[in-house]
Amino acid sequence: MNAEHAYRMIARAQRGFSLIEILIVVALIALIAGMVANQVFGGKDTANYRLAQSNVVTLAAKVEAYQMDTGALPQRLEDLVTAPGNAKGWLGPYVRNKDALRDPWGIEYAYSTGSGSSGFTITSYAKDRKPGGSGLDADITND
Repeated sequence: MNAEHAYRMIARAQRGFSLIEILIVVALIALIAGMVANQVFGGKDTANYRLAQSNVVTLAAKVEAYQMDTGALPQRLEDLVTAPGNAKGWLGPYVRNKDALRDPWGIEYAYSTGSGSSGFTITSYAKDRKPGGSGLDADITND
C-alpha cells in the first residue's frame, strides 16, 4: 500500500456528513419531539376532563348527603362548605373548602335545583367553558 492510497482512505473516512444527511436527522428529531409533546400536553386535557367527571359525581354524592341530613337540597354549592342559617340537621362540612367547588379549569361548577333525575344538576362546561360542545369540550353533568 503506497502513501497516496493510504491518504485517500483516511480522507474518505473523515469526510463527515452531507447537508442532506444532517437535514434528515434534524427532521426526524423534530418529528419525534412533536409526537412526544402531543402525548404529554394532549394527555393533560384528557386528564382534566376525567377529573371533572369524577368531581361532578363526588359533588353529587355530597349534595345527596346534605339532603339526607337536612331534608332539603342546598340552595347553592357553598352550603356544602359552611352551614346556611336555615339548615337544621347540617352535619358538614361536606366539602372541606371552596376550591373543591371549581372544575380543573378553575371555573365554578354550575348548580341548579328542580332539574335532572335527582332533583338537581351539577355541570362543568369543560375546557371551552361554554354550554354544549363535543369531545373534550362537551359538558359534564351528574345526570
